[in-house]
Amino acid sequence: MTDPRYRKLADLLVNYSMALKKGDRALLDMIDVPDEFTVELLRAARRAGATPLVEVRHTRVTREVLKGISAEHARLVRDLELARMKKVQAYCAIRGSNNASENADVPSDRMQLYSKTTRPVQNYRVNRTRWVVLRWPTPSMAQAANMSTEAFEDFYFNVCTMNYRKMAKAMLPLEKRMKRANRVHLKSPGTDLTFSIKGIGARCCEGLRNIPDGEVFSCPVRDSVNGCIQFNTPTLYSGTKFENIRLEFKDGKIIKATGSDTPKLNKILDTDPGARYIGEFSLGFHPYIMNPMCDILFDEKIAGSLHFTPGQAYEDCDNGNRSAVHWDMVLIQRPEWGGGEVWFDGELIRKNGLFVPKDLRPLNPKNLK
Repeated sequence: MTDPRYRKLADLLVNYSMALKKGDRALLDMIDVPDEFTVELLRAARRAGATPLVEVRHTRVTREVLKGISAEHARLVRDLELARMKKVQAYCAIRGSNNASENADVPSDRMQLYSKTTRPVQNYRVNRTRWVVLRWPTPSMAQAANMSTEAFEDFYFNVCTMNYRKMAKAMLPLEKRMKRANRVHLKSPGTDLTFSIKGIGARCCEGLRNIPDGEVFSCPVRDSVNGCIQFNTPTLYSGTKFENIRLEFKDGKIIKATGSDTPKLNKILDTDPGARYIGEFSLGFHPYIMNPMCDILFDEKIAGSLHFTPGQAYEDCDNGNRSAVHWDMVLIQRPEWGGGEVWFDGELIRKNGLFVPKDLRPLNPKNLK
């Protein structure tokens, strides 16, 4: 018998996140996902009157493709996938993997070649379709979260199917504040960073694009970032785990970067000129996600966190920065993680992970649950 939670999640993705309707075409990109869930998602899309196009992939096969990718091969993949993407109105990617480090031994130059060449596919998907992406719960994810497989599955479905409509209403005041803000000041142990978000805008993330969700993002004016930021959560990039990343900025550019693998960190930041500038600033507040699990779709939504992102900016909140890199790095500011403060134009917005102004308090965990 199919797990009843599968249908609940499929209905959320189809009817809320992608908002499929009669006549829509939707690409369902299934990566190491149980067939039973793929079937439920396909059926949900058909019930909505949409035409589902299903792609089934496997991470071990993808690794082998990437290890020997050539420029000609990458261009062929780009052209075929971009042509297909232009045929659909909606896109859903569900990414499972039994080994989060499957691509750890793919040469960096092959990963960079593939990322640069196929970037137009992602740009089109992000800016021209109703898209949503999420992970699939696996034993490796449970292990990363220090949980049993069964407990993690319960956690996963609770997190992913929460009341996003309630969250959407609560985050509107934060979006308004970020849209009118100019100067931002971040303070935490090892962090003293200032920048401007004037004129950039802001965007609520309420379960329409990422599941799980729970953030409002903007973007620094490209050359306005000065100071340093010390991240206190691990991060995976292209299969490699990095810890204790510290970035130092001058006039928007990362002039010094250190971490658990400083040489590889800097090699990624040297992918192209835009990789050393910032493409996103966001505040996270999902009430059920409290600790990192080295999976960015979860970690960037941690209650009381923020993330700061070297690389590509989104068109929704655009500072003009372009890069093949978009690397969300997370700083948790709750007391047990060292605390911290977020200031907008001299006003204390969040202290030790809790929003201070009255209009923002509905975003604090006890009020969102």
